[in-house]
Formats: sequence, C-alpha cells, structure tokens
Amino acid sequence: MTGTPQFPTPMHEALALAEQSVGLTEPNPRVGCVIVAPDGRVLGRGRTQQAGGPHAEVMALRDAIARHEIVHGATAYVTLEPCAHHGRTPPCCDALIEARLARVVMALEDPFPQVAGQGAARLRAAGIAVESGLLADEARELNIGFFSRVLRGRPWVRMKAAVSLDGRTALANGVSQWITGAAARADGHAFRRRAGAVLTGIGTVLDDDPRLDVRLVETAKQPLRVVVDSRLETPPAAKLLAPPGKVLIYAAQPQAGREAALQAAGAEIALVPGANGKVDLAAMLADLAKRGVNELHVEAGHKLNGSLVREGLVDEFLVYMAPRLLGVGRELAAFGPLERLEDTLGLRWTSVARVGDDLRLIARPHGRADF
Repeated sequence: MTGTPQFPTPMHEALALAEQSVGLTEPNPRVGCVIVAPDGRVLGRGRTQQAGGPHAEVMALRDAIARHEIVHGATAYVTLEPCAHHGRTPPCCDALIEARLARVVMALEDPFPQVAGQGAARLRAAGIAVESGLLADEARELNIGFFSRVLRGRPWVRMKAAVSLDGRTALANGVSQWITGAAARADGHAFRRRAGAVLTGIGTVLDDDPRLDVRLVETAKQPLRVVVDSRLETPPAAKLLAPPGKVLIYAAQPQAGREAALQAAGAEIALVPGANGKVDLAAMLADLAKRGVNELHVEAGHKLNGSLVREGLVDEFLVYMAPRLLGVGRELAAFGPLERLEDTLGLRWTSVARVGDDLRLIARPHGRADF
C-alpha cells in the first residue's frame, strides 16, 4: 500500500517527523510540527533542520506556502514549545503569530531558560489558544538528552554492550568480534547516530582500534568521537583519528610530546585531572554538556564501564545479548566486589526486543529520568 502514512493524531505525526531529525539537529532538540485546518486537513509539515537552520514550525509554514494553503485560523501541533528568543534563527512563536494561527498544541514546555514558558506566553498574549501535555512523555523521551543537558548540566549517558547469555563481553584473551549478529550491530549504529558523541577508553583503542563512527546506517553528520585517555597513550595512527568527524581526547595530565603528536593527527586534547592520575569523569560530562552534547553513547571496556557505573554516571544500559555461552571471559562492567545484594545497582526494564538472532535489552537505574 502506498501513499501518506496514517497517524492516530496530528501529534503522532509530528513526533514521527521529529524522529527524522535524529542525527541532524544536535545540540538543538528534535522537533516536529504539523499544521491542521479546522476541517482536519493537513496544511503543512516540518521538522527541525541542522543547527542554524530553520526550526520545525518555520518548515511547516513553508510547506503550507508551497502547497498554496491558507493557515489563518489553523492549529499547529508541535512536539516542543515554540522558541521565544533570537538564537541562530528568529523566534518561532513570532512566525506562528504572524501566520495568524488560532491554536497551538504543544507536547511539553521547552526547559531551555530562554524559552521555558515564554513562547507559550507570547502566543497567548497574541490571542492564540495554547494547549500543552499531549503525548508529553513520548516527546520528552525523544529529547531525553536535551532535557538532561539543560536541566542537569550533563549529557544523557547510554552505555552500549554486546554480551553472551552468560554476560560476557569478550573471551578471557580479549577477543570480542563478533558476539552478536549483523542486525544487532546495525541497530547499535542507529543508537550511535542518536548521540552527539561516542565515547570509549584507551584500553579499547589499544585492543580493538575502533573507528567509532556511524557506518551501518545513514546519517547526516558524524558524532564527536571521545576517548578517555589519562596518560595520552592513543597512537597518532589510531583509526578513530581518521576522518570523518572530530576527535576529543580527555587526559589527566599534560604530556607535551604526545599532545603535539595527537593534535597534529587532528585530535583536540582536554585536561580534566581527577584522583589517582585519572580523568575526572563527572567533570568530563559537564564539559561535554558545555560543548552541546545531549546524548553520550559509551562503547568501552569493562574497566571504564565499571568506573562509570561505580560513580553513578550511567543513565541507560543498551545491551545486545547473543544466544551463546562464552564461559570464562570479561564482564560488562568491573566494579565491586559487593558484600550485600542490597548494594547492587537496581534497574528497571524499559524495552526488550528481538533484533535478528539477538535480544536488545534497555534498562535504567530507578528514578534516573526524574529530572
């Protein structure tokens, strides 16, 4: 069957449009907009473009103009409050006011301090009816990293791992390619595309020499590649230093000769010293937030994973489980040992799905998204 997909409500369609902006809008949120006539006809559709480009509301208005539609008296369904400030683009609420819409239905309020209710207030002051709360949970999930960065000052940290049924991420000798199948690997790249940055540790760089880019799914831009490398041991010839995209290496102490070699290879070096000559992971997350990273996708080894878990910095676990047993091998995260079950990290499942021959398991610590 061909033709325009059918959606239960215009807001469902707006969310589908916003989903198409994944991998494009960082650091801006993913937003979709559908403009509907009083008789229910869709007059225009739009989604947010790359940073500095038009927002969803403007794209929907342009679409209506291209269709020769009249939007006066129409309703705009938008997945996030229209902006009210001059950033790289003019305020979207002004564009909606100028178009003389009758009503704006927004999924939820924008937490950004320069918006935060001001867009809705300006629309109401212009005589436009404003409603909020329709499919708010779905809209927030789509932009969980944006909310995390704005409200917590740190990205949403998603830890990805491929494991066997007995929870091993590699054999005892470090061999791990490939535990899961091709479908799971492609799905993992789709999650890489969601992220503003993909992070690994120096151990993985030295053992696996990964590229950390998005290859198995189409993407409009490559995420920032980040390495936690306290002593700057990353080889200048490492694959992740090759184009496309940028590379940021966090170190704990200056190493003049090594810094120069890595910078010559195209890497940026950031010093965030912590205890015991290690990178301060919490400070690193704060710095990534300042750089506009909403979602941080972690693909690291058991040691760095363990440190992130131990410090309570992981918001979500994305685990692909293969139907095989590895026996003695490396674990997902090396932390502990714990003495009591009461001290374990309690999680709640948010998604369980089959991907090819493997399972995709998504779990979050209790209360992690309550911000």
